[in-house]
Amino acid sequence: MNLEILPTRTGGAAENMAVDFLLLQRYPHASEPRFRHYEWRGPAFTFGYSQKIEFARGALPSGEKFDLCRRPTGGGIVDHREDWTYALVVPRGHALEEQSATQSYRVIHEALAGALRLQAVPAVARPSTAAAPEGPAGVCFQRAEMHDVIHGLTEEKIAGAAQKRNKQGLLFQGSIWRPAAGAAVDWEKFSDDFIAQLGTLLGVVTVAVTWPEFDESEVDGLAEKYSSPEWNEFR
Repeated sequence: MNLEILPTRTGGAAENMAVDFLLLQRYPHASEPRFRHYEWRGPAFTFGYSQKIEFARGALPSGEKFDLCRRPTGGGIVDHREDWTYALVVPRGHALEEQSATQSYRVIHEALAGALRLQAVPAVARPSTAAAPEGPAGVCFQRAEMHDVIHGLTEEKIAGAAQKRNKQGLLFQGSIWRPAAGAAVDWEKFSDDFIAQLGTLLGVVTVAVTWPEFDESEVDGLAEKYSSPEWNEFR
């Protein structure tokens, strides 16, 4: 089994959410775990599937325009203006997919923290025994929850994530706040190290692949759905 590493792409918020969901639902090699790092066409925020859009809008900086989209996963509001964003899909039946949400969250973030430590960032996964988090609930980088990645000295939150499970497997959408990790991080090296850590965690070989041959009309249709008021304002 391989961990297939997709090329980096840049998209708007709705397009990025649509592609992540299709990596779970329609991937040509359905039995292979898959990973992608992606970027944002402009300033963007995403918010969790169960959150209300009024709350999300109230947390945005005033006086600026942003691309705003509800994610197919849970979690809080994420500021993507200075983050390093990724998605990992683990197919149904894999040992990691069969673990609890808390356990999969912990082990993936431990792999991420390990990759940051290779660049002298004292990153750790926030232990379950830590004191109650501070900061507004539902705003990702202002509040570190259990097993989020934090700076070991300042306890500032570095990375968080959200998950979705269905009959196809597990979609894990993660975000690293670059300013909290520090200016000295070489993000290309981090990417290589994180992928290597994930390969070890999953017990697979990492392989770079070309972009999957999705039906472009399906991508466009799902992106249109994710940009619609019906999707973003339904709660």
